[in-house]
Amino acid sequence: MSDRPTFPPEMDPMRLLSEMRLPMMDVQALADAQRRNLEALSAANRVALEGAQAVARRHMEILQQSMAEMTDAVRGATTGTPQDQAAKQAEMLKSSYEKAVTNMKELADLIQKSNSEALTVLNRRFSDAMDEVRGLVAKKEG
Repeated sequence: MSDRPTFPPEMDPMRLLSEMRLPMMDVQALADAQRRNLEALSAANRVALEGAQAVARRHMEILQQSMAEMTDAVRGATTGTPQDQAAKQAEMLKSSYEKAVTNMKELADLIQKSNSEALTVLNRRFSDAMDEVRGLVAKKEG
């Protein structure tokens, strides 16, 4: 006795597969499309990496600038009466907070720009891929 299951004739998988009328694929067109997909993905990754590097560079510049400003501010805040020192420290705190908010917004804008550029690359490729599929279907039907 065979281990192979038996199916009624109308459900036999081998018969069903043999009766299917699958269109012949243009293998070269498919390979070219996949190559373009990989190129687009690579380009999007490159854009994202460049964006991340720009954010890291700018972040480092901000940290260096902040440290230099903090050093200067501490030197300047140690002279004068206690009331003058308190006023200088309050002004320094306010200024530092405002700069931090501005810097965070700048970094967020850089990240958003990088993400937008990477998505633009992928969206363009997706649109082109859909046009290619339509062209292949039209070529097959015509």
